[in-house]
Amino acid sequence: MGKPAKSAFDAQAFLAKVGEGKNILQFKKGQNVFMQGDRADTVFYIQKGRIKLTVLSDQGKEAAVGILGPGQFFGEGCLNGQKQRIATTTAIENCVITAITKTAMIATLHDQPQFSEMFMAYLLTRNRRIEEDLIDQLFNSSERRLARLLLLLANFGKEGGPQPINPTIGQETLADMIGTTRSRVSFFMNKFRKLGLIDYNGHIEVHNSLLSAVLHEKPQLKQDA
Repeated sequence: MGKPAKSAFDAQAFLAKVGEGKNILQFKKGQNVFMQGDRADTVFYIQKGRIKLTVLSDQGKEAAVGILGPGQFFGEGCLNGQKQRIATTTAIENCVITAITKTAMIATLHDQPQFSEMFMAYLLTRNRRIEEDLIDQLFNSSERRLARLLLLLANFGKEGGPQPINPTIGQETLADMIGTTRSRVSFFMNKFRKLGLIDYNGHIEVHNSLLSAVLHEKPQLKQDA
C-alpha cells in the first residue's frame, strides 16, 4: 500500500489554534496590544473584534490612522527588519487575536505555500488600500473621504453584506482618519442622515444610497470649502 496522501494545509485552522510559536490572546476593550516604541518581534492576526492604530508625533499629538477587523494582520513590519513598533494598537471592542512569533511566521511562510499565498494576497490588498487612501486624501473633499471611510468600516462589497458600525468608533476617530475636525464630521453625519444615506442611532447603519453617491459623484457630495 502507498503512503496516505498528505492533508492540505488549512491556513484558517493554523491561525485559530495554539501551536509552536503561536498563542491565542484575548484583549478587552481599551487594552493595548502593543505600544509605539515597543520591541517588534511578533505578527498578530485578528480572529474577532476591532483594533485601532494610533501614532504619536514628536510634539505629543496623537492621531488615529487605521481601524482593523477580523481577518486582518498587524505588526507584520517585524518581518521586514522593523525593530520597534511605529504605532500603538488598542482594542476598541473585545478581541480574540492570534500572536505568531517572527520566527514561527517566517518558517510557516517558507514551508506552507498556501499560507504564503494567503498572506501575500492580504499584503497586496492592504497596499492597494493604502494607495487608495493616499489618492483620497489628495483629491477628494473631507465629505467624500468620510463617506468612503463609512463604506469601508461597514464592509461594503465584502462577503456577508454591510454591517452596522460599532459605536466605539467615535467621531473624533473618524475625523483623525480623514484629516478633518470633529465638528466637520458631525456636520457631515447629520447631513448624510437627513439625506437618508445613513441611520445614526447608537450604531451607524450605512445604506446603499451612500455607495451610489460616492460612485456616481452625486451633487450631495460636493467639494467642501
